[in-house]
Amino acid sequence: MGRRQDGFAQAMLEVVLRHAPDYAAAAMEMRPSAKGNYMSLTCTIRAVSRAQLDALYAELSAHPLVKVVL
Repeated sequence: MGRRQDGFAQAMLEVVLRHAPDYAAAAMEMRPSAKGNYMSLTCTIRAVSRAQLDALYAELSAHPLVKVVL
């Protein structure tokens, strides 16, 4: 989840694709917050290792546009 701004979804997609190159971009789910200030993105991947998940989580968490990673 991050502030709703231009480029947020694309930036997050690029991060996901670095760690899961077979991810289908069209599968990304986007939901704005009730007041429209934030955007929630859901990307479901098929992970092949714990290291892959840890690396993806770490990069998403460190990204300046991201507020929360679940």
